[in-house]
Amino acid sequence: MKIWAGLLGYQLVWFAAVIGAAHRLAWPGVAGMLLYAGGQLLLARQYRLDLTLMATAFVFGFMLDGGLMRAGLLNYAAAGPAPAIAPAWILALWMTFALTLSQSLAWLQTRLGLAALLGLVGGPLAYLGAARGWHVVDFAEPAWRGLLGLGVGWAAAVPALAWLARRMRVDLPRPNALRGHAR
Repeated sequence: MKIWAGLLGYQLVWFAAVIGAAHRLAWPGVAGMLLYAGGQLLLARQYRLDLTLMATAFVFGFMLDGGLMRAGLLNYAAAGPAPAIAPAWILALWMTFALTLSQSLAWLQTRLGLAALLGLVGGPLAYLGAARGWHVVDFAEPAWRGLLGLGVGWAAAVPALAWLARRMRVDLPRPNALRGHAR
């Protein structure tokens, strides 16, 4: 049940962020992320892990989405203060997604290849849904270039975040400890 509640919470934040951005508002996504993160931090009590995942995801989103914006491959509705900086609502989605890797999608922590595949396919599909359904992401033509950039970026980010979540968890043995090499 906890798995589904976490994924449902993420989807609700996604809709709040995307629908808010469609109305040129960043705050619904940020508020949704803060509510989701607050609930997760209170229930899971993995403060260090969750805050580290959120900070790391923020950096990934800032670099990937900002880089694609600077390259002219995509633009966002409800843009940030500068045209080449990823908007707050998209960064909030990155941070919310990262939290799923310590709870709902924790099973990806030991399946990094599957995590990369999820990022490769799921990342661009989420952006495409936001673009087609709510017109909050615009891809430069040909759109496949922006989608490819997103796929490659998310294919690197999801397993990196899953690896970090696995590395920082206190309730699971570290990979080296399984082979008898204590750290």
